[in-house]
Amino acid sequence: MRNSVLGILVFLVTLSSCSVNKYIPEGQSLYVGSKVKVQADSITKPNVSGLASELEAIVKPPPNKTLLGFPWKVWWWYFIGEPKDEGGLRSWFRNKLGEEPKFATQRVADINASNMVSHLDNEAYYRSKATGTLVRSKKEKRRTAIYQFDAYVMPRYVMNEINYVVRDSSLFNRDLILAKQKTLLKKGEPPRLDVISTERSRIDLELKGKGYYFFNPDYLIIKVDSTIGKRDSTLAPQQVNIFLEVKPQTAQTSLKQYFINKIYVNTGSQESLLADTTAAREPLRRGLNIKDPGNLYKRRIFYDAIGFRRGNMYTNTMHNVSLQRLVNLQNFKFVKNQFDLVPRSDSALLDVRYDLEPLKKKALQTTLSASTKSNNLGGSQIDVTWRNRNTFRGAEMLSINAFFGFDVQLGGNKSVNPNKIGNEYIRYGARADLSFPRFLIPFVRIRPEKSQVLPKTVLSIAYENRVQRGFFTTTSIRGDWSYLWRKNSEVEHTLTPIALNFIQPTNVNWERLDDIIFSANTNPIDLRRYLKLVETEYFIAGSNYTVSYRPTPRPFSKNQFAMTGGIDYGGNILSLFAKRAKSDTTGIYAKEFLSVPVFQYVKLDGDLRYYRTITPGVKWASRLLLGAIRPYGNAKNMTTPQFKQYFGGGSTGIRAFRARALGPGAYTPDTASIRLFGYQNFADIRMEFNTELRLKFTKIINGAVFMDAGNIWSFGSPQRAEYDSSAIISSDFIKQIAVGGGIGLRLDFSYLVFRLDLATPFRKPWYTKEIKSETPEGDVTYKNPWVFNEVNFRNKAWRRENLILNIAVGLPF
Repeated sequence: MRNSVLGILVFLVTLSSCSVNKYIPEGQSLYVGSKVKVQADSITKPNVSGLASELEAIVKPPPNKTLLGFPWKVWWWYFIGEPKDEGGLRSWFRNKLGEEPKFATQRVADINASNMVSHLDNEAYYRSKATGTLVRSKKEKRRTAIYQFDAYVMPRYVMNEINYVVRDSSLFNRDLILAKQKTLLKKGEPPRLDVISTERSRIDLELKGKGYYFFNPDYLIIKVDSTIGKRDSTLAPQQVNIFLEVKPQTAQTSLKQYFINKIYVNTGSQESLLADTTAAREPLRRGLNIKDPGNLYKRRIFYDAIGFRRGNMYTNTMHNVSLQRLVNLQNFKFVKNQFDLVPRSDSALLDVRYDLEPLKKKALQTTLSASTKSNNLGGSQIDVTWRNRNTFRGAEMLSINAFFGFDVQLGGNKSVNPNKIGNEYIRYGARADLSFPRFLIPFVRIRPEKSQVLPKTVLSIAYENRVQRGFFTTTSIRGDWSYLWRKNSEVEHTLTPIALNFIQPTNVNWERLDDIIFSANTNPIDLRRYLKLVETEYFIAGSNYTVSYRPTPRPFSKNQFAMTGGIDYGGNILSLFAKRAKSDTTGIYAKEFLSVPVFQYVKLDGDLRYYRTITPGVKWASRLLLGAIRPYGNAKNMTTPQFKQYFGGGSTGIRAFRARALGPGAYTPDTASIRLFGYQNFADIRMEFNTELRLKFTKIINGAVFMDAGNIWSFGSPQRAEYDSSAIISSDFIKQIAVGGGIGLRLDFSYLVFRLDLATPFRKPWYTKEIKSETPEGDVTYKNPWVFNEVNFRNKAWRRENLILNIAVGLPF
């Protein structure tokens, strides 16, 4: 049967091939590919590794696509035929399924060979040669051809001296010489064309930052002297000297520093702007003339957003910053900016104009989302958001959001938790945010000309109910007062001096809970933890601070990294107003505020990410997560609230384990607990490391190979943590690290990334406490936590337990 199918396939391919040939004009051949052979100079023997694929990538046009040598897309092109209507269905099928034939010619081969020589020159392989030949298929039935290119490569030149040439000591020339301090041209590196072009653009930006508004990178010329021979014995014999200078024909207006004269702002139509040019202008304040026909905005927002002041030197930094601030106000449909030279002989003054079109004041948005999770939960959420821009005429933004969502149990987890008690969720609530584009602090103001981004003050209040169906409901009321600011694009600060949160469990299913309490199958440890969860109220008054650092990578750098750190603490101020209440189980009298225990804590978090571009299609990404929360003082014997703790596993964590199924430490809940509550493992400490190799297959289809490691742990005593001793962090915590890995498929649609990650555990930390064998003498052997020997893809039970499919939107980090 298999041989018959193969024979039919070969027959069809042969038949189809013949059917393509009859459409091809006599003497023509379809272009189906190219080959590049690189030969290094036999005397100097330069390193040419990877150069063949680099040259092959610049061959144009792309070849006709083939399958087993059969140009199937061209066949479709001819088979469908010429459509009568360009917008019809036949035309759509022809363009989608087929492609227009590309015929191979010697002229195209010669053009590509010439382009290869230019590319080698641009990469500093001077005096190299390349030839192209059209090679037709030897099979008569295949009227196809390829291009064969032979490149003879001479040694690569490197830079010896980099000179900035100036003719005098004028102010411009002094600034040009200063720009050399951060040059991208480095001794010992080849003088590549793209590096030279980037160097010219860098100098242009640096000069514009010093007031040279009319300067252009095309005014710079870089000359290469390749006749110097070997000047530095530490370098190769092939050396060049670089000379950078300003073209002699450059106009003097481009070499002059410019200063700001007047600043005009118009928030109306173009007609109102033209009328304003002839009407008497309002008095200038801080150099700004503001035309606001509808009297929509307070003048302060423009004083803050526009960093230019009359008499200040023009800089491209303030130019971009002012535009960015106006756009980030989210009050304008577009922001148009222009600079006009003041019409006066030898003028060095610029007038600045901003034309702004306001957005609609109010907007309503509805968002419907769906999700699936690795713990076999799937669901949906609908959000309705109402926004009121420019609420108090100061570019404030009022946002009110109401939401309703649910998660239901899917797939194999039904066999573990058939009753689905506490393992399905309904969530609903509302949130209101009011943001101000300034600091709301008495006597504190920023200087717009010094800070790159306007600060923001955000007041938030939120109410949420999270219903664990058949179990209980968690009600959360939260209020925050936050400040966000940054002085440049790399460092951002967020300070929340006031963060209030009240958590209360309600609507407890006591009948079901009694069944759990008196069940012989219930684990006492898990029971205590869940009883604490449904009985304890929390009122937390805290503060938190977060700083993120995302440095801008240097041009041509293959490395990029980002860091985020934060501290969250609370309960100190609230404890001053609290009163002693009844003692807890340890006999210590805890303080209470409004009959709710005061929780004192400090929490630290860190996130370090590193990205390295190996090739244009291969990228290596890694992330290190560290976090810990430590109760103290009044709360040192209290269990940490679940919403302040960490969990392991899931689509953005250790993907080989289901969300909230990992840890703490070597602890694992028994089957009865999972049947009752699902996966609900939380703890006080998180350590996690993720790394993955990201592969770009096509413009849309990408892949990944990844590995994750880490775990969560608890502080203090088992009684406080509500786990046994295996969950408490100790000196041998490294033995409780979980490891997993897998492969991923990503569909990149530019506006979103749809991700599928299939993972399996490599190391299970709870095996370190599971007994494998025991001798009569009492010698115990525990299981090996590395579980490669258990892999069995044929076993359905193993696949259900160990193959974890993570479906998500967006990259994991």
